[in-house]
Amino acid sequence: MKFPDLPADAESVETGIDFQAEAIDFQLDNVEKITLWIEQIIQLHQKKLGYISYIFCNDAYLHQINVEYLQHDTYTDIITFPLKKKPLEGDIFISIDRVRENAQTFGVSFEHELHRVIIHGALHLCGFKDKSPAQRKRMTELENESLAILIPILLVQLERG
Repeated sequence: MKFPDLPADAESVETGIDFQAEAIDFQLDNVEKITLWIEQIIQLHQKKLGYISYIFCNDAYLHQINVEYLQHDTYTDIITFPLKKKPLEGDIFISIDRVRENAQTFGVSFEHELHRVIIHGALHLCGFKDKSPAQRKRMTELENESLAILIPILLVQLERG
């Protein structure tokens, strides 16, 4: 698997957000609402959406990516590969195994933890980092603000068509 470096002036082939699964049987619930939410968060941070691909996978799959591309021999819940800044494009890999375990560890629902990790990846694409303690604190604040926006979206039935 090769992640090409795209030239800064490359044109996007597609726009939008895509969800898929690799090496695991998983389907995201509320795809339309989650997509709308991610789009709103990206707009809130004054960024333009190009194309984001979320790939849900298992621990082994994400561990292999972590070793091969980042030289980190550790398990993680998410890896974000930014491909282009204007408009935002990237691939976000999420380990469903880690999300389930972290939800238990933190005493939250699987859905809550999954939504936190989903938006964490989008925030990385928006340019937010989490390497230093101050950056981690800010990232957590942004995640919490984003999750507060999601609740009404999930509760309201979208009217389409």
